[in-house]
Formats: sequence, C-alpha cells, structure tokens
Amino acid sequence: MNLLTFIIAVGCLIIGALAGYCCFRLVIKGQYNRTLAQAQQDADKVIKDAEVLKEKKLLEVKEKFLNKKSELEKEVQQRNQKIQQSENRLKQREISLNQRQEEIGRRKQDVEQQQQRIDNEKKLLQVKQTELEKMQAQERAKLEELSGLSAEEAKSRLVESLKDEARTDAQSYINEIVDEAKLNANQQAKKIVIQTIQRVATETAIENSVSIFHIDNDEVKGRIIGREGRNIRALEAACGVEIVVDDTPEAIVISGFDPIRREVCRLALHQLVADGRIHPARIEEVVAKVKKQLDNEIIETGKRTAIDLGIHGLHPELVRIVGKMKYRSSYGQNLLQHARETANLCAVMASELGLNPKKAKRAGLLHDIGKVPDEESDLPHALYGAKLAEKFKEKPDICNAVGAHHDEMEMNTLLAPIVQVCDAISGARPGARREIVEAYIKRLNDLEAIAMSYPGVTKTYAIQAGRELRVIVGADKMDDADTEKLSGEIATKIQNEMTYPGQVKITVIRETRSVAYAK
Repeated sequence: MNLLTFIIAVGCLIIGALAGYCCFRLVIKGQYNRTLAQAQQDADKVIKDAEVLKEKKLLEVKEKFLNKKSELEKEVQQRNQKIQQSENRLKQREISLNQRQEEIGRRKQDVEQQQQRIDNEKKLLQVKQTELEKMQAQERAKLEELSGLSAEEAKSRLVESLKDEARTDAQSYINEIVDEAKLNANQQAKKIVIQTIQRVATETAIENSVSIFHIDNDEVKGRIIGREGRNIRALEAACGVEIVVDDTPEAIVISGFDPIRREVCRLALHQLVADGRIHPARIEEVVAKVKKQLDNEIIETGKRTAIDLGIHGLHPELVRIVGKMKYRSSYGQNLLQHARETANLCAVMASELGLNPKKAKRAGLLHDIGKVPDEESDLPHALYGAKLAEKFKEKPDICNAVGAHHDEMEMNTLLAPIVQVCDAISGARPGARREIVEAYIKRLNDLEAIAMSYPGVTKTYAIQAGRELRVIVGADKMDDADTEKLSGEIATKIQNEMTYPGQVKITVIRETRSVAYAK
C-alpha cells in the first residue's frame, strides 16, 4: 500500500513537472515573439527618425549654401562698386590734370607776354634814364653857379653831416644790439645751465670731523683704554687720531681732520673688539693690516669711478688719487661725489655746446685732485692739480682746465670755463655744502658792510643765502652810469677781500619816488 502510494505520488510529481515545463516554454515563446515585434517597431522608428534628420540636415545645408551665395554676391557687388568708384576718381583726376595743363599753358603765355612788356619798359627806362642824367647835369651846373660851390665840395659837406648823423644813429643801434645780445646770451646760458642741472642728479653726502664707533656695552671701553691707558695711546699713535672715551653710552668718538685716518681707526677698533685680543702689539699689527686693506679699497674705488664715468687710460696714480677723494670733503661736501657730479655736468654742457663730452668729463673728474696730495704743497689746489695732471701725462687742455677753474691760471681752451661753471654749479646747488651758522651770518654781515662803505648807498640786503647782494642808492646822489660803476667796484672788492663758494650777484637799484597827498 505504501509503495503504491509512493509510486502515485512520484507520478503526480513527474506529470506536474512536465506540465510546468510546457507552460514555461509557452510563456518564453510568447515573450520572445513580443520582444521580436517590439524590436521591429523600434528599428522602423529609428529608420524613420534617421530619414527625418537627413532631410533636416539637407535643408540646413541648402540654407547655408544660399546664405553664402548671397554674401558672396553682395561682396562681389561691393567690390564692383569700389572698382567703379576708383575708375570714376581716376577719370576725374585725368580731367583735372588736363585742365591744369591747359591752365599752365595759359599762364606760360601770360608770362611770355609780361616778359615782353617788361623788356619794352626797360628800353623806355633806359631812354628816360639818359634824359634824366642830362637834366641832372644841367641842374648841377646851375646849382654850382648859384651856390658858388663845386659839386665835390658840396658832396664832402653833405657827407660830413651824414657821417655825424650816422654815428649818432649807429651808437644808439649798437647800444640796443648790445643790450639785446646780453639778454639773449643770459637767457641761453641760463637755459643750458638749467638743462644741465636737470639732467644730472647725484646724492648729497655731508662729512664731519668726527666718527662714532658703536659698542655693545660699556665694558669694552675699559679694554680699549687698557692698563694705565696704554692701549688707547698705542691706537692713537698708530692711527694719528684722537679717541674720546666719555660717558656717552655704547659709543666711542674718533676725532681727526683726516677722514682716512678716522676710517683706519674705526676699522681697526672693529677688528680688535671682534677678536677680543687688545694690546699694543696686536693694535700695531691690526692697524697695519687695515691700512693695507684701505689702500686696496681706495684703488678699487678709483677704478670703479673711472669705469662708471666711461673714462679710460688714467694713470694708476691718478686712479689712486681719485679713490682718495672718497675720504675727503670740502665745505661738508664729499669730494668724490662732487667730482663725479662735476664730470657729468661738464659732459652734458659740452654736448650742448658742441664740444667733446669725453674730454670735458675727464677734466671735471680731475679738477680737484690737488685737494688730496700725498705731500704738503704751498701751491693752491688748482695749480697743484694741474701740476699733477701734467706729471701723469694728461693732455695740455685737460691740465689747463684743472689749473684755471679758480682763475689762478689763464684759460687757454673752452674746457676751462665749462669746468669752472660746472664746479660752481655742483658746489652752489642747495644742500651740497654747509657752513657753520656763525660763519654764515658773518659772511652776510661782511657783504652788507662792504656795500655800505661806499658813498651814496642807503640800504643793503644780502639775500639767497648770500648769493645775491642788493644795494639801494639815492637817486639824487648817483646817475645810471655811476650805478654800473658802483656794482663793478663792489664785485671787485668782494672778490679780493672775501672767501665764499660759488658766486655773488651784485644788483644796484636806483629809484626815484614822487609822493603827493590829496587832502
């Protein structure tokens, strides 16, 4: 019974499986047919869309083609119009040229006719001139008979009277021309000087007679002084300066009029303090080493200056002297900066005047070499500088420019006045030099006192930092000629009795005032 049941159950299962399989195949086949139909529909749709897109693109291409065609037609039409316009212009020019040729032909005929008339008039003039000469001879004979003078005597008297009149007129013309020439010369000179100053810009350096050596703390002062002051005495003897160690915090003052010695002392102190070994033997060793280094630096400074200015072929000694200018000053103005500035000014001014700028620059650089001598000389620095330049094979015009820039030698070349003027410009510009206040005030008072010492002077004013002196005189005590004479005399006296940088302008003012009161 159980076996039969099992067999029936198994048979049912098999029949159910077969039935399920048949149903599954039917479902799969239906799904396949539906998918195939859908794919066919999608393919038809794609083909239709492609045909629509193709037609659309063809339409767009046709539209672009038509647009391009219309643009090209417009462009061709515009070009044709331009060509037509050009042809019209050419035709008009041809017509105008023909008209001009016809006009030139007519003018040529007119000129020929005028020339013929002029020739005829000349012939008539010659005939009239002959008749006039005959009439003049007859009139001259009558005049000689009436006046009792020959023609030559009358002519000589007339010439003498005309000469006197011409002399008077010529003198007035000469005075006008001289005044105009002075005015133009002053204007041109001022223009050149102003252009030269504008094109040159240099730094301003002020030198003192002391140098400050800064230290980290005041304990170093005792080591610098040494036992019983032996270190400071050895340093002062080796450097040739005076060292002031006072209560100034963290500073030592090095005093001396020679900037090179002060610089040697400053550098030596720096090395000694950094090294820590400070004793007389070490001081002498360090000072000797610093002097050698400074000599090399001076030579290098001179070479660099010559290269910067484009000056070649300087004697090595002149190069060294130029380098020494870095450590010298004149009225508080650094001498090397002054020499460089003067050289650049000379080059610019020489170019403006059509001279050789290289020679002018060379003379401007060397003009103050007499201020840094290796040995003392009784000569003024300008003459001593000319002597040095001649010694080291500089050309005669350079030597003359160096020696004559303070009028201590006669000027033989055009370089000399250029160097003199540029030296004055560099020294006289604002901020270049400085003076002690007392000396400055004394100079102004001396200028006014010199002018007041002349009779007829009522008031004097020193203005523009002493570069101009205005003198007011009484109109009833002097005339215009006396004022010119007075300005020259005051200028000569100031040159002979005073020392000053640059130049002083003396202006004498004579005015007449008439005052009345309405009551």
